[in-house]
Amino acid sequence: MKNFTMKLVWMTTVYVFVFAALNQTNVNIRILLLMHSIGFILIPFMTYTVLTDNYTTNKTFKDWYEDHPVETLDEDEDN
Repeated sequence: MKNFTMKLVWMTTVYVFVFAALNQTNVNIRILLLMHSIGFILIPFMTYTVLTDNYTTNKTFKDWYEDHPVETLDEDEDN
């Protein structure tokens, strides 16, 4: 997922922000409609690509977050 999928997610995110910004300006409506139509294809394609990617990891919920490690998360600690 680190290669094509992440690049696609970033590209789609930038595209949506540019589209939203152009809606606030005085851009020709045909350009906005074209961008809107491309977005209808781009966003479902991105979603499908992320969901069907062959990304695997050996991390579990017990590993917590990588930026804030916790020794271990046992269910018995709460009792």
